[in-house]
Amino acid sequence: MSATNTKHEHSHDHSHDHEHGHCHHDDIPRFDNRELIVREDILARAHELAQLITTSEEVALYQKSEKLIQGHDRIQGLIAQIKKKQKELVAFQNTFKNQKMADKIEQEIAVLQDELDEMPVVQQFQQSQTDVNYLLQSIVSIIRDTVAERLDLEAAAKAEAPETCD
Repeated sequence: MSATNTKHEHSHDHSHDHEHGHCHHDDIPRFDNRELIVREDILARAHELAQLITTSEEVALYQKSEKLIQGHDRIQGLIAQIKKKQKELVAFQNTFKNQKMADKIEQEIAVLQDELDEMPVVQQFQQSQTDVNYLLQSIVSIIRDTVAERLDLEAAAKAEAPETCD
């Protein structure tokens, strides 16, 4: 562990003036963001929350939709065709420098993608992805906003009642 996260030593010369009384916060550990250790209880709660999220209705629907797509021959065939055509597109754009063929292949990919996107099972899968992402973003927002609010309240309380050195 480096000196960035240990108590500040007073045995060296200071280029600034201040008294070393009991009100200074030199004993607060200073962390480098690369060395920051997250408390075990916070990590444990994060794992509990993650486990809880995996039991949500949104995740269950996502998993169900994903299985349907993986087992659907037509969908898998379309995906394979699109991937193949994407490789062809890269070859005609970069290797052969043939924009006319690249444009033709882009049109073919668009037709395949449209067919894929119009399938109800694909729409359900895409919606379930959106729902899970929204759930996760909502959780992150709640945590961020709650922490920010708490910090703002603490900062306001300190501003109202400044520390005194008696």
